[in-house]
Amino acid sequence: MLYKRSSMLFNEAKKYIPGGVNSPVRAFKSVGGSPIFASKALGAYVYDEDGNKYIDYISSWGPMILGHAHPKVIKAISETAKNGTSFGMPTILETDLAKLSLSMVPGMEKIRFVNSGTEACMSAIRLARGFTNKEKIIKFSGCYHGHSDSFLIEAGSGVVTFGTPNSPGVTKGTAKDTLIAPYNNLNYVKELFQKNKDEVAAIIIEPVAGNMGCVIPQNGFIEGLRKLCDQNNCLLIFDEVMTGFRLAKGGAQEVLGVNADIVTYGKVIGGGLPVGAFSSRNEIMNKLSPEGSVYQAGTLSGNPLAMSAGLATLSELKLNDNIYQSLDEKSSYLEKGMYEVLGKTSLDFKINRLGSMISLHFCSEDVIDFKTSQKGNNEKFKKYFHGMLKEGVYLPPSAFESYFLNDALTYDDVDFTLDALIKVSKTL
Repeated sequence: MLYKRSSMLFNEAKKYIPGGVNSPVRAFKSVGGSPIFASKALGAYVYDEDGNKYIDYISSWGPMILGHAHPKVIKAISETAKNGTSFGMPTILETDLAKLSLSMVPGMEKIRFVNSGTEACMSAIRLARGFTNKEKIIKFSGCYHGHSDSFLIEAGSGVVTFGTPNSPGVTKGTAKDTLIAPYNNLNYVKELFQKNKDEVAAIIIEPVAGNMGCVIPQNGFIEGLRKLCDQNNCLLIFDEVMTGFRLAKGGAQEVLGVNADIVTYGKVIGGGLPVGAFSSRNEIMNKLSPEGSVYQAGTLSGNPLAMSAGLATLSELKLNDNIYQSLDEKSSYLEKGMYEVLGKTSLDFKINRLGSMISLHFCSEDVIDFKTSQKGNNEKFKKYFHGMLKEGVYLPPSAFESYFLNDALTYDDVDFTLDALIKVSKTL
């Protein structure tokens, strides 16, 4: 495939945008080469500025669960735009999306919309601190909760890619209030509570991690966190920016059978437009301004375009029970095919999957946390990524990211992908 125009556009972008991108992982630093500039997308496919077509396995990093340019979502956005794009005033759309989203998830009574997953997690932490009157939080190595200062301590994804697990600009004062534990290590969390007695406001976690690859909680881990929070008068926050409305209607809470105190959302809840949200039960949410004293605001929060896209997407997911089963079956078919292809080679590899989230790691050890995720052979991953790209398959350009399948993907697309993997595996 030719990437001449994309390469030219990237060089132009670097003159005006730091690194030429507005989110670091897009720069291909982890895999090398110049990034692909997208021109359009439809269904399961994305097209670049050079006219190349790719089967898309990132789905805009999760939100396009129905596929790109879904007719109902496009229609909703178009019809709403005719009446104006933003008012800075309440609209019916906000209430409608709030009612719909709360009807799909367990244990949540009120929700507030923001403009990104970062905002949602940042606000959730502030709310937890305001509710508990405590200051420290526990997060897990490799879990990424956005780029707010409190979270850029041993974060995953792009932070790992660029080798800066502790970002410059994060103060020592902020860092000291963020306690770090290894994912899937309940005993370590217990020790943190013992050493910081009555000081921890909340645990925040990706209940199914997606920023060190797809990492699944081991049996008893999430349940154990729930018990520890109850024992220590601490709130449990699920960052479901990735998993919310993707793993199931009720997200990871439904799949894992564990209820959080606060849940953050993004990605799917906005149907491809910039949206985040955080939700909880009334006694916690009523602490928020203007009812309570915990302040949070956003000029474009709940803007009508984003609300209409979210409504169209969640409505489709709620009405069509078969979508989640369909996604799981396609993802399972891909996983089994990858095992079959790679199992015939001498490569060390591990595949992690839950629902429509999946990741491939070139290592011999099970990937259960940040430390084990870093043992993957990144040089092989680079060859794998670029090999698949040349075959017309667009994968996450980082070994520390999950794939996100969308429902527009067909079994023919998956077979094409596996045929491409057969070719590429011979070069690794």
